[in-house]
Amino acid sequence: MKRIGMLTSGGDCQALNAAMRGVVKCLSCSGEPVEIYGFLEGYKGLIYGNFRMLTGADFSGILTKGGTILGSSRTPFKLMREPDENGLDKVEAMKQNYYKLRLDCIVILGGNGTHKTANMLREEGLNVVTLPKTIDNDLWGTDMTFGFQSAVNIATDCIDCIHTTAASHGRVFIVEVMGHKVGYLTLNAGMAGGADIILIPEIPYDINKVVDAIKKRSERGSKFTILAVAEGAISKEDAALSKKEYKKKMADYKYPSVSYEIAEKIQKKTGLDVRVTVPGHTQRGGSPCPYDRVFASRLGAQAGRMILNGEYGFMVGYKNREIVKVPLEDVAGRLKMVEPDSDIIQEAKMLGISFGD
Repeated sequence: MKRIGMLTSGGDCQALNAAMRGVVKCLSCSGEPVEIYGFLEGYKGLIYGNFRMLTGADFSGILTKGGTILGSSRTPFKLMREPDENGLDKVEAMKQNYYKLRLDCIVILGGNGTHKTANMLREEGLNVVTLPKTIDNDLWGTDMTFGFQSAVNIATDCIDCIHTTAASHGRVFIVEVMGHKVGYLTLNAGMAGGADIILIPEIPYDINKVVDAIKKRSERGSKFTILAVAEGAISKEDAALSKKEYKKKMADYKYPSVSYEIAEKIQKKTGLDVRVTVPGHTQRGGSPCPYDRVFASRLGAQAGRMILNGEYGFMVGYKNREIVKVPLEDVAGRLKMVEPDSDIIQEAKMLGISFGD
């Protein structure tokens, strides 16, 4: 009998359910008896022993369902070693709930913060297998994360829709795409949607270069310009500030987000009409696209096989079009960034896309 715990942590995204379904289907098809304990609302469920036993019926019909049947929450890694408001040792509580249920393994689906805690649990002696979930595609050790392609599709659809209204009114439109630290989502959606300017965190922008790109389009007869801007885009001036100086600036920040600051500066420098569109959490929602359904199912199946083989302490990743095992200690605490000199950036520039640099 295999006794498996399972939880989804951090921001939700498409294909979490498909990935969990893949794990359970693999285990069930092996012929070995299995019990699945689903911890509710991420690590909170593991800390406070809030779980329910899951049956095959729970995983039926969820391949196409967005979100997560277990619920999710953000439990910052930096607070994991701190007692809760009642003095509870969170790490010890998670270990005790794991041992109380006599689990053979816990399957954890999540992004960067989630993997830091997963690796900590591995260091504490628990058997852990993880799956790479994030719309940002910024997890170290894997070329792709599930949820990313679905989010790209949604952000691209938004840019596609903006094209017609931007052309009709001759406006500058800014579409703000999710991504605080990493720009993969903005880069891919911007290229797929035909954005003229793409601003991402890894390439600090010069607002004058952005304005120049808009003016050149106008001089060529283009009546509109579309910018895909990551929510974490940063100017060269701000990038040069120390962390303390930048934090002080942001404490007095008057704009809802960086896109509104950029919009105001463009309007003042060009006199053009500028609008901002923020698709926000729609990028996390809805059904997973077919690619993510297949990809998450494959990762889930491989996680199931690893559990059956007793291979613990790994994230199931994807490198060079192959499913791979990545040691958790290699993943935790590392971000996969867009390289400013990467092929895709250079190719985007060949297409005439400006990055404001």
